Amino acid sequence: MAADKELQEYSIAQFALRNGKDKPEVWCAYKGLIYDVSDSTLWRNGKHYEHWAGQDLTREIKGAPHSEKVFEKLRVVGKLKKSC
Repeated sequence: MAADKELQEYSIAQFALRNGKDKPEVWCAYKGLIYDVSDSTLWRNGKHYEHWAGQDLTREIKGAPHSEKVFEKLRVVGKLKKSC
């Protein structure tokens, strides 16, 4: 992974467009980092079970049948801008 300082920052609005419908990229976020799930068959059409791409999944991981280790297999493409 690139150094945190080198990652491009995206606003919530910019990130939300990477939902597999508005833009071709399919991204999700966890703990401030944005992950590319475009090539995952589990995220077909921007949906993974009851989760949608373009959203921060940090709070939702607690209810998932897997741990946060699933993010270790994904490519980090940016980070979410901190809101004011």
